Amino acid sequence: MTVDCIVEDARWVDITDHAQTATEATLCRLGLEPTAFEISLLACDDARIARLNADFRGKAAATNVLSWPSDERAAAMDGEMPLPPQPGPDTELGDIAIAYETCVREAAEAGKSMSDHTIHLLVHGTLHLLGFDHERDGDATLMEALETEILGKLGITDPYKEETGDFTRKR
Repeated sequence: MTVDCIVEDARWVDITDHAQTATEATLCRLGLEPTAFEISLLACDDARIARLNADFRGKAAATNVLSWPSDERAAAMDGEMPLPPQPGPDTELGDIAIAYETCVREAAEAGKSMSDHTIHLLVHGTLHLLGFDHERDGDATLMEALETEILGKLGITDPYKEETGDFTRKR
């Protein structure tokens, strides 16, 4: 797995390691060979992600993580697995952006470590690149279950165990 990290905000000290851990665990769980894929990651601040959110989603506000899949892979039916990407030499899955201040605030509000919350958001963003979403109920259930399983294998507690105001609960 190649994760090309662009660090615009120097406060993201462990982002390269977290990105590698999260993306590799996600791809392995889905039976995909991590070395066959590439992801680009922008580690930025709230101001930058707010501009990206406005430009691409029409929402002029900071958010924790954004993702742009290289191809449409979403499942046609609610709750079904998306189509897997076709591996090839350096197949690009897409781009992820993650915002420092929002992640710090959310981690503190949820009583989680910044490390655990960052890995969760990177797993979440990687799943989006692979066609998973949380707009429809069945899709959300599938995505949350996968996140919980992947994080559990990494020793990170279930982020959905309690209602925390987390991003995926806002459907």
